[in-house]
Amino acid sequence: MTTRPTPTPEPAPVFYAADNYVAGGTGVGHLLARVFNMLAQELERQFEPSGLTNAQWKPLFKLSTGEVSTVAELARVCTLDAGGMTRMLDRLEAKGLCQRVRSSEDRRVVNLEITEAGRDAAKVIPEVLSRVQNAYLAGFSVEEWEALKSYLRRMLDNANDFQQAQQAQQTTTSAAGENHAS
Repeated sequence: MTTRPTPTPEPAPVFYAADNYVAGGTGVGHLLARVFNMLAQELERQFEPSGLTNAQWKPLFKLSTGEVSTVAELARVCTLDAGGMTRMLDRLEAKGLCQRVRSSEDRRVVNLEITEAGRDAAKVIPEVLSRVQNAYLAGFSVEEWEALKSYLRRMLDNANDFQQAQQAQQTTTSAAGENHAS
């Protein structure tokens, strides 16, 4: 019985190099940022008649779907720090869209409740998101749309892997520095 040699993998392509890097224009990060910024501006414009801002629709939508029920959960899914979430909730409460209720079991926990006005305001969110995203995807086939989502998920996975590796390296470097100082 003969064994076949394992083929060596092709080296990963290098898409950017420091010696010829040109900022802006054609870079993936630049293009993603431009799409994101244009999307945020359009959502802001589309939500204006309902009294919501681009920053307010996501927390309100998450509350309306029942995906979250506490301030801590909402801050995590909206990727806001505690201070930012507190300010956001202050604005949503001032508009009468939600209310914070301290937990009777654990005083450290603040539960969130969407109001009737909040439920009414949240009804426009899926319509606006669908309309704007469909406009931005005009001309894409279903296969291209699925491929784009797949590519973006892969980039997110790569970004998570990269961040975890950087954190592990930082932890190792910090630990080595502490051991050296001892």
